[in-house]
Amino acid sequence: MKSTLPAASAAALLVLAAAVVPHAQTSTGQSAVQRERSAATVSAPLDGVATRPEPVDLAAIQRIKDEGLQRSQVMDTAWYLTDVHGPRLTNSPRIRSAAAWASKRLSDWGISNVRQESWGPFGRGWSNEKFTATIVGPQSFPLIAFPRAWTPGTDGPVTAEVVAAPIRTDQDMTAWSGKLKGKVVLLGNITEVRALFTPLGRRFTPQELMDLEAQPVNAGRGRGVRGGGPPPDPNFTQRVMQFLAKEGAVASLEPATGRSDHGAILVTNAPASYRDANPPALVAQIMVATEHYNRIARLVEQKLPVQIELNVEDRFHGETLDSFTLLGELPGTDRADEVVMLGAHFDSWHAGTGATDNAAGSAVMMEAMRILKATGLRLRRTVRLALWTGEEQGLLGSRAYTKQQFGDPETMTLKPAHARLAGYFNMDNGSGAIRGVYLQGNDAVRPVFSAWLEPFRALGMTTLSMRSVGATDHVAFDQVGLPGFQFIQDPLEYGTHSHHTNMDVYDRLQGEDLMKNAVIVASFVYHAANRDGLLPRKALPPARRTSTQ
Repeated sequence: MKSTLPAASAAALLVLAAAVVPHAQTSTGQSAVQRERSAATVSAPLDGVATRPEPVDLAAIQRIKDEGLQRSQVMDTAWYLTDVHGPRLTNSPRIRSAAAWASKRLSDWGISNVRQESWGPFGRGWSNEKFTATIVGPQSFPLIAFPRAWTPGTDGPVTAEVVAAPIRTDQDMTAWSGKLKGKVVLLGNITEVRALFTPLGRRFTPQELMDLEAQPVNAGRGRGVRGGGPPPDPNFTQRVMQFLAKEGAVASLEPATGRSDHGAILVTNAPASYRDANPPALVAQIMVATEHYNRIARLVEQKLPVQIELNVEDRFHGETLDSFTLLGELPGTDRADEVVMLGAHFDSWHAGTGATDNAAGSAVMMEAMRILKATGLRLRRTVRLALWTGEEQGLLGSRAYTKQQFGDPETMTLKPAHARLAGYFNMDNGSGAIRGVYLQGNDAVRPVFSAWLEPFRALGMTTLSMRSVGATDHVAFDQVGLPGFQFIQDPLEYGTHSHHTNMDVYDRLQGEDLMKNAVIVASFVYHAANRDGLLPRKALPPARRTSTQ
């Protein structure tokens, strides 16, 4: 049931990895002289100017590789987070059961100070308990579909007529008033489904990696350029749903397009107000596979009577409106008051089991902690793991944590711990192998990371990109002027098939890639914990608003 890599695969990875480092003693009792002899220094010139060589502990890397490639537990961890405890929608019972399991797992590995720190309010939890959707006329066929999160159910099985009412304006609502009672409403148009002439999965080519290394230049919009009209009303979707509820509609259907279709259901976000303790009146909202949605829409378009049978049992959980961040530590020694952080978001969407987004990242970061603990390597700084919730709703957990611990990006009022964080490493780009690091515009850290990635070229890590990337939890650190980094990963099928869809399941994970990723993360964290200084920082960003005090 649980999937593990064949011993031959793990051995092959270890042989490949060991090719770039000398044989090293694996005893935790290695003397200081032996460690000094096994450490390399890599000079990484910046803009043609020689910089101080950055130490690289090859003996420590060898021990990390041996533990991570020979005795990996990353896929076992990922299995528990997906098949057993997935999906992990924030504030749902399943994410709390997953956190309880992960807390015990970390404690069993010897990770210290494992705890859940509350933040909030987030809003109510939600779970789908039962869902069936079947067209029963003019012909019967089951639908590939899934309810949108934080929407109500149908109060039992219901059979209703399907009508097309693509409401785009307030005038459309007026035109449909009094016509939708007891109906299931198609809100979208027929969507083109294109043939796939390129593979869904791919790895970065050498040229693509070279392109990522190029310094991006933003030329701006120039003078005299104007926008293309007023922005869309951000509350319009909610007003449509309130209109349907007022009219007595049973449910809405929308095409779940956007991930190459072919049966993949892209479950999009729900407005934050749906999570409120006192939400607006809503109807059941169903996302339907594009091909099935189009079939229904064509039948309705040709004036054929379409009947659907729905049974949607959704449950809201209001025991607490707060969520949590799961934390654990490896204590430091002579610089224990300084911290290196690594993390990934723990929450997911709900149509799949949250495998590539982001059990992959959570399992890798947990495995990196296990590797560092199992090797017994000395850490000067404290290493802290953070598994975030609320990421899918806008980086809510990581932003709450950085504001509470380090500083407020609105005013740039900083706290003492801001000066003691060495850096934060994040993984949230699916299951693909790490190919490098996005430097987030921090050119000063390039010589450091250039030295640290050198022993991993044989594992495919070659690229440092000046680009800044967003939409995941390292942004919360970057926005308060702290070094926060996202790894460059092979795309695989992440953006074309699995991300936020019903296909985001354990089977989409690539075990060898995740094993290599955990080793690379463990090494970067180890070196960040033991170098003489903190990681170089960019200039502090300006405050978003001026303090009124």
